[in-house]
Amino acid sequence: MKKNIKYIILCLVAAMSVAMTSCIENDIPYARIQANILSLSADGLKQPAVIDSVNCRVTLVLGENADIHNVNITEFNITAGASIVGEQQLPGVVDLSNPYRVTLRLYQDYVWTIRAVQNIERNFVIANQVGAASIDVPANRVVAYVAAGADMSAVEVQSIKLGGETAVYSPDLAGQIVDFTEPVTVDVTEFGRTQQWTIYVLMAEQTVALDRVDAWTKVAWLYGSAESGKETGFEYRLASSAEWLTVPQSWVTVDGGSFVGRLIHLEPNADYVARAYSGGEYSPEVQFATGSEAVIPNASFDDWFQDGKVWNPWAADGESFWDTGNKGAATLGQSNSMPTDEIPTGLSGKAARLETKFIGIASLGKLAAGNLFTGQYYKTDGTNGILKFGREFTERPTKLTGYMKYNCATISHSNDEYTHLKGRPDTATVYMILADWAEPFEIRTNPKNRQLIDLNSPEIIAYGALQWGETVSEYTPFEINLEYRATNRRPRYAVIVSSASKYGDFFTGGEGSVLCVDDFKLHYDYE
Repeated sequence: MKKNIKYIILCLVAAMSVAMTSCIENDIPYARIQANILSLSADGLKQPAVIDSVNCRVTLVLGENADIHNVNITEFNITAGASIVGEQQLPGVVDLSNPYRVTLRLYQDYVWTIRAVQNIERNFVIANQVGAASIDVPANRVVAYVAAGADMSAVEVQSIKLGGETAVYSPDLAGQIVDFTEPVTVDVTEFGRTQQWTIYVLMAEQTVALDRVDAWTKVAWLYGSAESGKETGFEYRLASSAEWLTVPQSWVTVDGGSFVGRLIHLEPNADYVARAYSGGEYSPEVQFATGSEAVIPNASFDDWFQDGKVWNPWAADGESFWDTGNKGAATLGQSNSMPTDEIPTGLSGKAARLETKFIGIASLGKLAAGNLFTGQYYKTDGTNGILKFGREFTERPTKLTGYMKYNCATISHSNDEYTHLKGRPDTATVYMILADWAEPFEIRTNPKNRQLIDLNSPEIIAYGALQWGETVSEYTPFEINLEYRATNRRPRYAVIVSSASKYGDFFTGGEGSVLCVDDFKLHYDYE
């Protein structure tokens, strides 16, 4: 009997070895190995470079004082054995005013694009201005409006900023009385290059306007323009009511001739009317409709079913909205994200139990962080996962709430990038993203073509997160406020992620860390 048991164990180990051998990355440079940019640093960066190995793209976010035409790349590392094709000399100084292409060769060619993003805060403010100036950067043109009856030959320019902080203006209009009966040109010089801007000052047809309404579910944002220096604000009413309600001034923010109002406590799926006022004048009325209070399917985590070794967070006869990394973990072991009967006091059903485990035998395996996310586990790439993050979602909630408890283990495993974290407490996280991607975002954990979400991506509309780096022994309510980057953009996808180990994407965490979550809810109002 003992011989049979030993034989079975040896067979299992041999099978595991064969499976893992087929998955372990081979350092021999076969033609299938992609030539990647591994790291890139440059002077003037506001944040580390974002490297997208799936699309062969590097994005650099430059500060205002950087010269985008002469960016000094100080560090440039590529896949071992790869080389640069052509005459590019990197590290070195490159012109990133347009995308810069570098061809890397490792048995075949890979064309990489390095692009720079530089956001410069520009403004033009004059006395008696109506609304904010329109600044057209590609055309080097500024259009500002003054109230009817203003003397166009004697306009006071209060401030002007059309370039970076070191830009020099000729003539320098700031603080001057300027004749704007005709357009005025200004030369803006920076880093030895000069751009000519044309500034137009026109007379506004309306002294007060409600320029835009961005209606959410229980919240709406009103954008108005009027002559600066006058008392401004908004009024609103249900379309079915004749009673106008004045928006409290504490809900209104004024910036010169522009003002923004935030309405709260609105009724979902309702029709409203709003108008702006300035002095004793009113804008034309604008109608708008609020959205619905969309809910998250299976946010109580009561519905699960088991398919072989894989636990799935949806009913056997239902549709999936959530998924886990269980399909990857179960290739070498058991599911590490599953239902639990340990739930918060006063609730019923199940909760989600997410445990970080080392999956495999001895050194043949990897750390798998317990996780739960909205989306789909797409497929396994060797010992790495490919996930589709996001489910279709178009409403705009203000926060996510739920319950959590956490057993925080010491970080026991890491990849080469995070060895410095070993011995420190692990960190659990829950976060939410609203984005307008064209399709669900593909997550790749394989270091050869790793792709993770860049939180500075322009496709992200709203984001909020919480982290816990210590044990929380009893279920505790949590609240994640969503920070929006624009009020007028409607999301296409929602991502909600819970993980027992923050750095699980990098196979870094503490074996035995366990995060339990339950009763997630979306909220659509502000206090």
